[in-house]
Amino acid sequence: MRILVIGGGGREHAIGWKIKQTPNIELYFTPGNGGTAEIGENVDIKVDEIVKLAEFAEENKIDLTVVGPELPLTLGVTDEFNKRGLRIFGPTAEGAKLEGSKSFAKQFMKKHGIPTAEYDEVSNLESGLTLIQNRNYPLVLKADGLAAGKGVIICQDKKEAEAALRDMMEAAIFGDAGSKVVVEEFLTGKEVSLLCFTDGETIVPMETASDYKRALDNDMGTNTGGMGSISPSPFCDPGAGDDIAQKTLAGIKSEGIDYRGVIYIGLMMTPDGPKVIEYNARFGDPETEALLPRLESDLTEIMEAVAEKRLSECKLKWNKEKAVSVMMTSEGYPNAYKTGFPIEIQATQSIVFHAGTAIKDGGIITSGGRVLAVTALAESFEEARKIVYGEIVKIEFEGKTYRRDIGDI
Repeated sequence: MRILVIGGGGREHAIGWKIKQTPNIELYFTPGNGGTAEIGENVDIKVDEIVKLAEFAEENKIDLTVVGPELPLTLGVTDEFNKRGLRIFGPTAEGAKLEGSKSFAKQFMKKHGIPTAEYDEVSNLESGLTLIQNRNYPLVLKADGLAAGKGVIICQDKKEAEAALRDMMEAAIFGDAGSKVVVEEFLTGKEVSLLCFTDGETIVPMETASDYKRALDNDMGTNTGGMGSISPSPFCDPGAGDDIAQKTLAGIKSEGIDYRGVIYIGLMMTPDGPKVIEYNARFGDPETEALLPRLESDLTEIMEAVAEKRLSECKLKWNKEKAVSVMMTSEGYPNAYKTGFPIEIQATQSIVFHAGTAIKDGGIITSGGRVLAVTALAESFEEARKIVYGEIVKIEFEGKTYRRDIGDI
């Protein structure tokens, strides 16, 4: 069976690693990275080259395509594949709007009775500056469009909110993504990531996870794409988000959205119960690197069932171990950083997923901000942490940085 995985990060390496456990799989990655080259064939097609991706799948008789990142989904890669009769795992562009537009997602939640923070939306700087004058602080500002996981700013006072609005809407630090801004009440509590498989008729929640978004220990520093993750999340009881998952599915069905893939529900466990912070239209990154090593079921079979709208036939099985995944990054990330440094990996007691790596002269070099995700499983978070941080010292590249408190519950 031939499977194409679109993307080139740690999430895609983890997806491919799990798919490869299915017998008789021939894997391709577009564009892939240094790690994916060890389990499949990297093909030099960018994730936003939608027609080229579809043509490759046709010409190479790909049986199933799995979409990793959000950009090709919002650009309509699934719609293009569907038009050509190609099987694909991922929602249509309409479904991907749940991630691609914070405004659309908030309207969806309000319409379908899904608990979330109170909000307003503004489409010009002047109305935004007026809106924040008499708000309670902290206050959350979210760029409406895609911003690589960095488009959320928590403002402690009016001065910070004014500066953030100017950065988004005047300086355009997030490009067109910040041309509209969602102004949201600040929720208190612990964050939990609930990823679910859905074929648009059935929704099956996975085990929970929690990620670490800030660059520095103790949740200090700037927002990043994710510095690590743990699973299961210790911050909620099993099944805590199941009702929200069912309401989300009901909303998808009532809107007539063709949604076959993963829907990521970002939850805040507030004193008033779980509330949705955000939706993502795909596997989370770095949560996938902690989740998939705990999945005992055959991922390929699940994805095929989703693509063919027969998810109701699947029963998911998970191991009971705790997973800790630590992201090793380039010095300076998420701001300016240098790449091109050789990587030496001597780790043997963990799973090392490549994120920002490439192959040069037969060796692996750094090619991005988030470089490697190092994952370990054990009976306790404490033991898993001990393994992970023991393994990280066996991995070397110039300027390596990482948080030292991932999984320190």
